[in-house]
Amino acid sequence: MWPATPPLELLLVTPPLELLWPRPLWSEHARLVKKVQESVLEKWVNDPHRMDKRVLSLILLAHSSDVLENAFAPLQDEQYDLGMKRVHTLLELEPEKESAKPNVNELMWAVVAAFTK
Repeated sequence: MWPATPPLELLLVTPPLELLWPRPLWSEHARLVKKVQESVLEKWVNDPHRMDKRVLSLILLAHSSDVLENAFAPLQDEQYDLGMKRVHTLLELEPEKESAKPNVNELMWAVVAAFTK
């Protein structure tokens, strides 16, 4: 049976509470929203094949999940319009044609085709 207070040795090796629990879900959501905003507004590359594949996938999946407009909602009108214009250029791409290009990730474009249909 445990004593009323834990032994000093146990207290010294127990990590702080913030290390025991993962980061809150809202902070991950805010981090992803910021990542989408930065990639579309500040780090934009006109060629989707030169974009980071994870960021491109995040943008396209956010659109197919209907959360992309919510990510742009807190922005100013000019930034919102620019962001949506750039995203629409990605959405107008045909995944079948993009996957046929050399040195591309065919699996990613197949997933994009499945989500955008």
